[in-house]
Amino acid sequence: MVRANPERRQALLDASIEVLARDGARGLTFRAVDKEAGVPAGTASNYFSNRDELLVQVGHRYYERLIPGEDVVAQSRQRQTRESMTELMTEVVERVTGFRSGYLAVLELRLEATRRPELQALLTERVRADLDFNVANYRESGLPGGEDAVVLLYLALNWLILDRLTLPGIFDEKRAAELVRTAVERAIPADA
Repeated sequence: MVRANPERRQALLDASIEVLARDGARGLTFRAVDKEAGVPAGTASNYFSNRDELLVQVGHRYYERLIPGEDVVAQSRQRQTRESMTELMTEVVERVTGFRSGYLAVLELRLEATRRPELQALLTERVRADLDFNVANYRESGLPGGEDAVVLLYLALNWLILDRLTLPGIFDEKRAAELVRTAVERAIPADA
């Protein structure tokens, strides 16, 4: 198995994300990945020992590509208000929605995770780590509401993102922004 070319490996994983988003988990084959990446047939099988490993690595790559910029991380660590939290949550929705194929691919991965324990463990670990990170930042912000506020925002905004990507006619961008504001206002007590 080849590990010497990290750029090619990333290109194969990025191609895998596109295949998952377009064709679903059943369409994710080494041949489809090679074709999407524009590399010779057999390349993906040189980088990944089997499909399970490819699925797990795609999960890692998705989260790697969604890492927020330093400015967003710095903003999340500042003392927050409901207004700044609305801005931060709006940025999250826009960033995730902007990586449409990634989000659709991770939905496919979540469905596959119901059948693949290693993938389920990875996704559980990543989502739990994200929630823990967000809860810790929220506590540092001094806003009331605690962990429940973070979890409620996580749940509400994930479904909003899902609707924006899969059924875009339900909520346009303006309405989505209004819903983010409403979610923050409902999750974070007014005395914040």
